[in-house]
Amino acid sequence: MAAFDLPAVLAVQSQCYGDALLESSEALASRLTLSPETCWIAALPDGSLAAYLFTHAWPEDALPPLDGVLARGWADDTALTWFVHDMAVAPGGRGTGIAQRLYAASRDAALAAGLRSSRLIAVQSASAWWRRLGYAPIVAGKHAEKLADYGDDAVLMGCRL
Repeated sequence: MAAFDLPAVLAVQSQCYGDALLESSEALASRLTLSPETCWIAALPDGSLAAYLFTHAWPEDALPPLDGVLARGWADDTALTWFVHDMAVAPGGRGTGIAQRLYAASRDAALAAGLRSSRLIAVQSASAWWRRLGYAPIVAGKHAEKLADYGDDAVLMGCRL
């Protein structure tokens, strides 16, 4: 993914999410800046965007804010996890296996960077899909308030890579 892809990403985002989960171009750009090697896109044969994936390292004991601008602000000895922030597949890309391929490519980059655990927040009933990739629900605990920003059905999930 590159910065010039963000308008197409925003278009796919608006096709896949309700207004409460839409994030700004600035918020998504900050995720891309934080970890360009783990943010990916896939195109359809006609060149239109089929899907996107934003992931990045993040402190294990925190959750990034929804629609917040992120920056690396942690100490070098902070325990990090691979945070899978957002994956969306445009209607024209559904059923093609592209989500699994984007995830695998980004996971490989995260592993190469030394990350060995992952977290995500499943929204819009996606937790069953993430379970198939080895994720399991995590008790939100101190993260409950931030998790609530992601919607009533949001599920904090994690796995070992």
